[in-house]
Amino acid sequence: MTSFALFDTPIGVCGIVWGAEGILATRLPEESVQATRTRLLRSYPNASEAAPPQVIASVIEEVGALLRGEPRDLATAPLDMRSVTDFNRRVYELARRVLPGRTATYGTIATQLGDATQARVVGQALGKNPFPIIVPCHRILGTNGRLVGFSANGGVETKRRMLVIEGAITDLFM
Repeated sequence: MTSFALFDTPIGVCGIVWGAEGILATRLPEESVQATRTRLLRSYPNASEAAPPQVIASVIEEVGALLRGEPRDLATAPLDMRSVTDFNRRVYELARRVLPGRTATYGTIATQLGDATQARVVGQALGKNPFPIIVPCHRILGTNGRLVGFSANGGVETKRRMLVIEGAITDLFM
């Protein structure tokens, strides 16, 4: 059985989908709660809205704390990556090692995978990340720390906002 829950965070209402083997996906906020629900159900049409079990409730609490600026490492959140390609799984595992308040580049991840020329492929893998926040694709930057490549609602502005909250960058416009 696949279930989901929507939950409030400082950046808006997020979603989480889980099954017997762990978390299947997370969703960053869309322009409305209904839009978040709709996008989530588009990917998981058979999911039922439910109260999360304790392990998922704990992850939800940790995500909320992280998005309030409290350092949290979500590396132990149980992810079900059975539908993820082996390459993407390796990219996600390396991205999960980038702690709150820190960043890495697509090139750094590519180098860790053994081929520095694959930065673009790493970016494509992160663009398909079904676990945003838990797999912190927002912490992976372009060459010279450029804020590029964020497919969530709000694009690079959402990425910037999350990095400011985590203290990884300063907000020059505040």
